[in-house]
Amino acid sequence: MFRPIRRKKKEISIETAKALLRNERRGVLAVNGDEGYPYAIPINFVYDEVANKIYFHGAPVGHKLEAIKACDKVCFTVYGNESIKEEAWAPFVQSTVVFGRCHLVENYEEAMALVKRMALKYYPNEELVDEEIAVFGKAVQMFVIEIEHLSGKEVQEK
Repeated sequence: MFRPIRRKKKEISIETAKALLRNERRGVLAVNGDEGYPYAIPINFVYDEVANKIYFHGAPVGHKLEAIKACDKVCFTVYGNESIKEEAWAPFVQSTVVFGRCHLVENYEEAMALVKRMALKYYPNEELVDEEIAVFGKAVQMFVIEIEHLSGKEVQEK
C-alpha cells in the first residue's frame, strides 16, 4: 500500500529513522485541507516508540482539527542530522516520513498526562511544565498519530 523508497542507496535503516523521531524537536504535519489542498504545518511532538505513536497538541478549533476530523489520514515528516562527509558546501541530511491515522485523545486524564510528557521534552524543568498546564491545560487538545508506515533516507543537498 505504501510506496517503497525508490533510490535504495539513499535509504536509512528503520532504527535510524526512528532515532530521528526520538531526537528531533519539530516536524511537519500534512493533512487533507480545504478544497482538496494539502495543509502542512510545523508542530512540536513526542514519539512513543513502544506504542508506535506520535503525539502533538493543538487548539480546540481551527483548520488542523477540522481537516483531521474530515479525513484521519496524515503524513508527518522530520529531518535533521545534517553532516558534512565530502564537499563542505554540500551537506547530507536525513529525513523520516510517517504515514498514519490521526485522532483526538478523548480521555481528559490521558490527554493531560500526554501534555506533560510532551512539555517535558521542551521545557527546562517539571515545575515550569506544571505551571503552564495549570494555566493553559484546559485549552489544549492532544492528538495521536497511529503509525502505519515509516521510512527514512539520507540525501546530499547538491
